[in-house]
Amino acid sequence: MRSLLGISTVFLFLFGCKQELPTKEIGCKTSQIPCLEGLAVVDLQTERGSVVVQLDGRRAPLTAGNFMDLAKRGVYNGTLFHRVVRSPMPFVVQGGDPGTADPKVPQSAYGTGNFIDPITSEARFIPLEFQLATSGKLVYGQELTTTSLLKKPSLIHDRGSIAMARSDDPNSASSQFYIALKPLPELDGRYSVFGKVIQGMEVVDRLQQNDKLIKARVVSTNR
Repeated sequence: MRSLLGISTVFLFLFGCKQELPTKEIGCKTSQIPCLEGLAVVDLQTERGSVVVQLDGRRAPLTAGNFMDLAKRGVYNGTLFHRVVRSPMPFVVQGGDPGTADPKVPQSAYGTGNFIDPITSEARFIPLEFQLATSGKLVYGQELTTTSLLKKPSLIHDRGSIAMARSDDPNSASSQFYIALKPLPELDGRYSVFGKVIQGMEVVDRLQQNDKLIKARVVSTNR
């Protein structure tokens, strides 16, 4: 239990962002972000090879849509996997901070960046999003802290799951994401999983801190 709690605490620290502004948009009906209604495939071309991820808009439409939109905008191109945690046990590979693509940004600032909307000149945040496994209902803006089977998310942290990084504010996810290196059930209901690696997990296993994500390319969508 001590080691599990310790890992969870480290996780929150690692994925903390300095800005903690709640989103004004809850769900696809009111969101200006294009939601993904079906599945999409995105190829993450890294300097160590290709990682292909499937985005699940059926169970995380807003979160998957946000990631696909950022990929189409080129936000992830040239960014770094600025945090890789494998010790004392496999944990996550994290990337998606737009600031890591700028050589003028010091490494001490890696992990604090968000996507700045060019239209509003403000950081864009999305709410915590889960689909309940039993009812299929989408819930936003709150962690699923209960152990009740009725409140379990349909998308969980398996090895290869891709999810959004955020601060302790549940509505502070922006562009940063992480890929789980092993099942992480202690994070289920706390961070929004929106897809999984379907090809190239061996590449993820080879990624080192500050390796480059050369280009993120949307390969296909299935609405």
